Parts: sequence; structure tokens; C-alpha cells
Amino acid sequence: MHAVVTVGLDGSPESLAAARWAADEAQKRGLTLRLLHAWPLLVPEPTDVPSEVDQNYWARRLVHTVRAELQMRHPGLTIVPDLVADDAQSALLRAASESEMLVLASRGLAPVESYFLGDVSMPVVARAERPVVMVRAEAPEGEPRPAPTSRVVVALKLHGSSDDLLDFAFHTAAARGVPLQAVHGRSVPLHARVPWGVDHNISEEITREAQQQLSKALRPWREKFPQVEVDDSVRLTSPPKAVVRAAEGAALLVVGRRRHRPGLVPHLGPVTQAALHHGRCSVAVVPHD
Repeated sequence: MHAVVTVGLDGSPESLAAARWAADEAQKRGLTLRLLHAWPLLVPEPTDVPSEVDQNYWARRLVHTVRAELQMRHPGLTIVPDLVADDAQSALLRAASESEMLVLASRGLAPVESYFLGDVSMPVVARAERPVVMVRAEAPEGEPRPAPTSRVVVALKLHGSSDDLLDFAFHTAAARGVPLQAVHGRSVPLHARVPWGVDHNISEEITREAQQQLSKALRPWREKFPQVEVDDSVRLTSPPKAVVRAAEGAALLVVGRRRHRPGLVPHLGPVTQAALHHGRCSVAVVPHD
């Protein structure tokens, strides 16, 4: 794996927003930025022919224009163009395996439709071996959206290992110099429900137990990253709802995805689905065992 952040470019305004986000992140982490544009009809080597008959012309122009803008914003950043003669999904999955992270655009539509991940992005998010960040572009005109705060939110399940997830979240918060908020959502069991709401004693016991587990999971990472201010909270509601609400106004939401086993169809869990489709900030999906 190379020390690079790869961003997928397709010429859309949303992918330009993703490229800007990726450039900022690459600079903060001291990594190289790779601008990837994939198209099956690209010729293997650039040919010395007039632009009107050069099938690589528009691809090269796209990458060159984005590179020039980003270099102006980040003069010291190493930016590498990469034109790949392959379909986008295959190229992005291969690039993800070679990168610290892969950055893609998330296109916002009308509120009732929420996110449109597209035919390419969803399979890449579900299959990539490394973290994939879906960058939320500017909200469409007329759609209210709170200004992002300097805060990274990470969603934790508290069963199984969370090391890969916490490693990414803490490194991201440390690189940005911002606080990290760890959130755990837990649905209230049926036996805790009473006609007037939720049994207070049972809810307190559930919260106390979950808080102890959350503190235990975070303890070694707090010691490893003493410079990161950490806030942790347990919310007695469904995990997807807890995560989406906690991430309101955040700069980045970090969620996990189990690596798929051979022979099984890759899928995204309910928390990750909710984050991608209903979250209003950029989302990092981190694969873990």
C-alpha cells in the first residue's frame, strides 16, 4: 500500500468538491494525492494527434484542470494524475487497495430522495479493502444545511473489535486538530417499556453498562492520542437514528463495515446505510474484521 489519498474524478461539480476535500486531507496527513479518472476507451499511451481526434484529450484536460486548481490551493502537495483504461468500479476498487483512503463524491438530490450513491459508488463502498470517504457536496439551492463544525464523529457497536474504526477516527481527528465524539446507540428492550414510557431503573442500568463498555473501548486510544479531546455518549434509541442525530453539523462521520467473506454478497449494515443515505455530512466507511 502506498502513502496516497486517491480521489475519483468524473468531471462533475461533486467530484471536484471531493477532490478539494481529498487534497486538504492529504496535506494534513502528509500524503500524496492521486487524481484517478477511469474510462474503458482510453488508449494505453498518449498519442501525438490533434485534440479533435485524440480520445484521451478530454480525460487529460479534466485531470490537468483539477490538478492546477489544487496545486494553487496546496503548493507543497504532491499531486499525481492517473488515467486508467478500465471501467470505473474496477479501477476504484484496485486504487482503494493501494491507498490510505479512497475519496468519492456523494450527490445530494431532493430531501425525499436523500443520497444517490450511483451504480459505481455503492459497490465500491461495499467491497473496498480500505476506508472510502463519501464527500457530501454543497446542498442544492433551497435545501437548508447547517454549517459543519470542526468535529469528527465515530459510531461504535461495542461488540467485536473496533480497532480499525478507532484508528481511522483518531488519526483523522489528530490530523485535523479537532475533537472526536464517540457515540453508541442502543435500542430499549421490550421489557423496559411501560405504559408511560421507559422504566427509569432499567434505562439507567442499560446506559451505565454501555457507558462502561464504551469507556473501556476508548481507553487505549485516549492514551495513544492524548492530544485529541474525546467526548463519548450513549443514546437509548436505535443505532441508526442515534448516529445520524449525533453527526448533525459534524465535519465527518466515521462508520464501520464488516469485510465480506468469499462467496457472500457484500452488504452494508443498517447504521452504515443510514449514515450514507440520511447523514448530512461527509461519511467515512471503514472496513473491519
